[in-house]
Order: sequence, then C-alpha cells, then structure tokens
Amino acid sequence: MAIGASAGAIQALSRILPELPEQYRIPILIVVHVPADGSDLPQLFRTKCRLAVKEAEDKEPILPGTIYFAPPDYHLLVEPDRTISLSLDAPVLYSRPSIDVLFESAADAYGADLTGIILTGANEDGADGLVAVAQAGGVALVEDPAEAFAKAMPSGALARCPQATRLSLDAITARLLAIEAS
Repeated sequence: MAIGASAGAIQALSRILPELPEQYRIPILIVVHVPADGSDLPQLFRTKCRLAVKEAEDKEPILPGTIYFAPPDYHLLVEPDRTISLSLDAPVLYSRPSIDVLFESAADAYGADLTGIILTGANEDGADGLVAVAQAGGVALVEDPAEAFAKAMPSGALARCPQATRLSLDAITARLLAIEAS
C-alpha cells in the first residue's frame, strides 16, 4: 500500500493508521511533504499505531505489518525485488520526497496488488502516480476533496485519474480493513 499526503497529513493519517490492528499484514509506504531539515513523523506515529512504524532505509526489505515513512529530502522508491531505495534525484513538483515517484515505482513492483491513496495536500504531486497505480491494475483511492484540509492534491488526483474512488477518511479506513480481510 502506498499513501501520499501534504498539508493536513498528520490529521488525516491520525484518523487512518491508528485504526489498523496489530495483525494487519500489508506493508504501508508513506510520502508526506516535509521540510528537508527533518521530520518527527515516525516517532509521532509510533506512539499512535499498533503496527511497527519506521523511517525507510535504503536497501531494506519491505516487511509485512510495517509502516514506512519517506525520510526528509529523499525520494522513496520500491525496487522490483520489493526492497526500498532512496534517491536524491531532483524534486518533482517542488517535492522531495515525491508521491509520484513512490507510486510509480510501487506500481511497477506490485502491479494489481497495490492500493494507492491520495490524501489532503496543496499541490498535484501524486496525480500521475495514481494513474500509474490504476494502469497497473491496482486500487486507486482519494480522500474526498470536500473533506480534505487542503483540496488541491485530492482534486488533482481525481481530475487526472477519474477512475479513482473518492472516499471519506472513515471509508478509506474501512476499505483498508476490508482489503486485509480478503
């Protein structure tokens, strides 16, 4: 599973991630636009979640039941062997880490087994990546822009990927729990 968010991300993720049970086996890779000089997101979510939460490290295998946050100022990619790769390539839409970079690489690695989720944010990073998820046969979900703290990211994703499903945060959480159960 891959999740992308920006402005309002902490609040949105705080409604989803703590609801996932300890036995949840799907790995979750997350890009949040954070300042290059640091982020406490892994530490913050370790205190809220029942799953293991960590900052992604270069070349580590992606393990079930683990939430990985992209480190500040690095793109987070999924390699074909389903390991993590970090990159200092140029920013995409002024962002490093970039949601598009994560989603496109994850779509290549996981194909139809991937769920991509775009949450609140103030730019259109993630829209092209969500298209890649859908084209690979994966599930494309978008936070309802009417509910989002910042509407630009979910609106851009829906405009670019009209086949994506628009859901409230509660409905996204329910969908994630249903995916695990299936």
